[in-house]
Amino acid sequence: MLNPDLKLNEKILTETPDMAATRDGYGEGLLELGEKNPNVVVLCADLTESTKSQQFAQKYPDRFFEVGVAEQNMAAIAAGLGASGKTAFISSYATFSPGKNWETIRTTIVYNRSNVKIAGHHAGIMTGPDGATHQATEDIASVRAWPGIEIYVPCDSQEAKKITVYSGQTDGPMYLRFSRDKTPIMTTVATPFTPGKIQVFWKSETPQVSIFATGYILYQAIIAAAELEKEGIQTEVINVATIKPLDEQGILELVNKTHAVVTVEDHQVTGGLGGALSELFAKNLPTPMEFIGLQNVFGESGKPQELIEKYKMDKAAIKEAVKKVISRKK
Repeated sequence: MLNPDLKLNEKILTETPDMAATRDGYGEGLLELGEKNPNVVVLCADLTESTKSQQFAQKYPDRFFEVGVAEQNMAAIAAGLGASGKTAFISSYATFSPGKNWETIRTTIVYNRSNVKIAGHHAGIMTGPDGATHQATEDIASVRAWPGIEIYVPCDSQEAKKITVYSGQTDGPMYLRFSRDKTPIMTTVATPFTPGKIQVFWKSETPQVSIFATGYILYQAIIAAAELEKEGIQTEVINVATIKPLDEQGILELVNKTHAVVTVEDHQVTGGLGGALSELFAKNLPTPMEFIGLQNVFGESGKPQELIEKYKMDKAAIKEAVKKVISRKK
């Protein structure tokens, strides 16, 4: 059942869940931050509307910088602003930022601990028709290797707003990952968000497997868990909104009871959430695992739901992975 303590949106279990894009929450969060803190500035690389930065630009034009198609320049300017007392947000597609400007972010922002938030938009195959060139599916892996950076992946628009606001109130470099299309809203305004902590969204009475998911695709895991329960298979579904630093203690406490794990992400299974948890379990608690995500392939053009099914990231694939990892546990 859904965790009643989290005050989740129960419409996610219906055929007509509420929908919004996580990038919408980013735009709303920027507006709230702009009102509260005059030191918040936003930069964009010619994608102001797509990244939902336009509302901030319209309301606070003196604190918005359009740098054009120059992602490396955007990162370097933001690094200087962040080191000069500003809280800077840089906005672009994730394939371009942190993709194209990876080294500039590494050297000018992360290495110098500049107060910059990298907002990577249109991440994952959810980007759909734009195809592999615009579907960032390796970004978490490349950013996670940087020392000292924090990484957040909101599950829906509500959590995206909370994460954006939190990041603007906290010093240091952070990576925020957003998707393009509208996705189910799983949380509510009342749902708590605690940085660095996991949340159990769904829990059967006696879980046989722990399903860890990050981002919008958490919805597929919840629907899969609800169907599995009807089949007599009990699970728990955990929202991992903070990829770095991981809530190691909280994760290990859960898995020490189930001893079986499925990870779910719209990202390459190498280096993403699955990779991060593999490292944790290899060191502390060797555990049978199955991985839902891109399996060493690029995406392609298509409707988001079609791609999710093709690359076996939907509820059917998750159910299959759960059954497989339980059999391995036995």
